[in-house]
Amino acid sequence: MSDTKHSYGGMPVNDNKKEIIRLLRQFEGEPVSGQEIGEKLGITRAMVWKYVKSLRKEGYDIRSSPKTGYILDACPDRIEPDELRELLKTTLIGTDIRYYAELESTNSTAREIASRASEGTVIIAETQKKGRGRMGTEWQSMPGGIWLSLILKPSMPLEYISKITLVAGIAVANALRAIGVDAHIKWPNDVLVRGKKICGILTEVNAEVEKVDYVILGIGINANVRLSDLKEEIRKNSTSIANELGKVIDRTAFVAMFLYELEQQYIRFETRQFTDIVDEWINLSDTIGKDVKVTTPSRIIEGKAVGVTEKGALVVLDRNGKKQEIIAGNCRYSD
Repeated sequence: MSDTKHSYGGMPVNDNKKEIIRLLRQFEGEPVSGQEIGEKLGITRAMVWKYVKSLRKEGYDIRSSPKTGYILDACPDRIEPDELRELLKTTLIGTDIRYYAELESTNSTAREIASRASEGTVIIAETQKKGRGRMGTEWQSMPGGIWLSLILKPSMPLEYISKITLVAGIAVANALRAIGVDAHIKWPNDVLVRGKKICGILTEVNAEVEKVDYVILGIGINANVRLSDLKEEIRKNSTSIANELGKVIDRTAFVAMFLYELEQQYIRFETRQFTDIVDEWINLSDTIGKDVKVTTPSRIIEGKAVGVTEKGALVVLDRNGKKQEIIAGNCRYSD
């Protein structure tokens, strides 16, 4: 019989376990007696003990003492959707959160529901079997990462959709900087730390002629990913939050903070002049001032990256001294 169907004290088992964790978190390292927990949940102390044993098997580090009670020392490294909902301070993004242990890809699932889902819906997976980056490149989605997709429905012309990627890059970089990671943005869709990739952004759009139906914003962040688990060719150019800080982070809390930052940037995007956003993107840019080689479906442009337009295009001063505006392409730094 599954936990969700079995119940004690009028509350499903999973709900009881979630409530125990919530209570222990509230006391922030102070002991809580089994009797007090039992009274709050309407169950016996013996049942509290059974739930604690079950939680330990799930990876929760819970100390216990007959004289003092239970103390929560550590939680398993996974994103907790219920806790995320409690931590969120957003009004649009995350009003609908769909959490999965594993998916083919969060962007694929987002596409399946986007037309009927509300704006701001977030799809999160602990792992992806077929995560991908731009141009179909592989994106290893290992345990410990942050793999999510967001459904947006902006009222804007199709030609401006690349702006969304710039906005997302700013949000990721700001969130990382807020926890002490020195992040910079590489045009068009990567976030780097010390020249190594820590985040990839994949923006997909569904539109009819000039009308945008929805945008799917895929975000992949190497949070607590063990770099040793990555393929060698990916590992040499990658880093993670845990690697940069020397410790694992609370991914649930970070996602809540990031989604808030993203919502603030999205509101700013819809209500203010885009020149302000361009200026901030340039300040956070790893690309501006570098010699680049940008490959598009129709041409290759080499030169120095000197700016970004209000449409989100990269401005490159080519070898002939002419400015080229590139709205989409694969950007590599020249040696």
